[in-house]
Amino acid sequence: MAMEDGQSLGPRICEGDCAVLKRDDVFKAVPVLRRRKIIFEKQWFYLDNAIGHIYGTTFEVTSGGNLQPKKEVEETTTETKEAGTDNRNIVDDGKSQKLTHDDIKALKDKGIKGQEIVQQLIENSTTFRDKTEFAQDKYIKKKKKKYEAVITIVKPSTRILSTMYYAREPGKINHLRYDTLAQMLTLGNIRAGNKMIVMETCAGLVLGAVMERMGGYGSIIQMYPGGGPVRAATSCFGFPKLFFDNLHEFPLSKVDSLLSGTFSTETLPSEPEDNALVEEESNGLTDEKQTSLQETEEESTTEAAMEINQTEEQETMDVNAEDVEFKENKEKENVREKQRKQWERRKKLIETAALLREKNADGLIVASKFHPTPLLLSLLEFVAPSRPFVVYCQYKEPLLECYTKLRERGGVINLKLSETWLRNYQVLPDRSHPKLTMSGGGGYLLSGITVVLDKGKSDSSNVEALKMEEPSSKRCKVQDLHC
Repeated sequence: MAMEDGQSLGPRICEGDCAVLKRDDVFKAVPVLRRRKIIFEKQWFYLDNAIGHIYGTTFEVTSGGNLQPKKEVEETTTETKEAGTDNRNIVDDGKSQKLTHDDIKALKDKGIKGQEIVQQLIENSTTFRDKTEFAQDKYIKKKKKKYEAVITIVKPSTRILSTMYYAREPGKINHLRYDTLAQMLTLGNIRAGNKMIVMETCAGLVLGAVMERMGGYGSIIQMYPGGGPVRAATSCFGFPKLFFDNLHEFPLSKVDSLLSGTFSTETLPSEPEDNALVEEESNGLTDEKQTSLQETEEESTTEAAMEINQTEEQETMDVNAEDVEFKENKEKENVREKQRKQWERRKKLIETAALLREKNADGLIVASKFHPTPLLLSLLEFVAPSRPFVVYCQYKEPLLECYTKLRERGGVINLKLSETWLRNYQVLPDRSHPKLTMSGGGGYLLSGITVVLDKGKSDSSNVEALKMEEPSSKRCKVQDLHC
């Protein structure tokens, strides 16, 4: 009964959602909208028929770009029963396939499905039965990928979106690999109820991963360079509005003034300037009403002497006057809306500055294209003691410099500079082995834990003092050995 209800099967695809299209190892994030043409892997289709189905459903692209749920068909194994012992006698001369390109095109025009086309390719291949069983499976898989128009719609997640970005646009996320992102979330102790500071230039992917892990509980302060934060990847997660209620933003250009105490809010208005605008608008309306009354009086004095043609001209003038009045009102509404948004933005800036002044953040995540040393040294001031921090960089040298500066400054322990190594494996019966292609590198991570910074002593002096002191038990053992 639970399966019939569909509630236990998972969430369903709804209009307005952000879904991810999957075909083999290729992903693409798209909004679910009606009558919107989607192009993916040389196929075009509409997502209208997918609305209402469960995420994870596999669809087949039919004529007209419509999606139909693919029916599970048991694969026949008659052609794979006869197989050769090896491929030594098979020559790739291009003559083994009897079907030409025009024949395959004619089959497509007739509306024959991809599965039937693959079956005909197998039957018209002169070397298929001489291939080994593994080579036959590889041939079938290759032809299915080419001729079967099959699309799977999955729900966005950190794993899927990070895999998609790393495969399609790695430059936008600073070549942050998905396993490295997983290490960042673990080392940063991201959990619900935290107060996190996130500084990233990875199109919002790291921010979205932190928001997903926190589940809408706690608060996040996003530090951003330039005019505003970039959240292209964050919007692909499809978070509810509740997740964004506790998301704050603060510009990097204001950090130094906030730390030095010169950050002021005197220029910020305490409330939106609606009253002044209303007065200006009312004054303008009264003036316009007076002018319109004067115009009507003039018209009444001259109407008696006017002919029919002159009255038609006057009507057109009245229409033009109404258009001008409408445009002026529209411009005033736009100005008022712009000032309201500016006031709301400044109000949020004040609230975020108050959160940072508390200096009790539960963690810090940095993954940007800028040099990490000045960023980390300034942002660590807002983190409470005994809290983790993680810094990602595509290259090792900036993190080495950052490591040295932190050791000289003190206030941190358990500093670690690490690199994750990832290798994919093909797991199939009797042929599990590492894949031939693998990632060259996933970047480097610098992690550590904050402690109370003693301004009088540096970390180097503390290390020398620790070297001078030896435990009594160790001294006793050394004396016993000398004796």
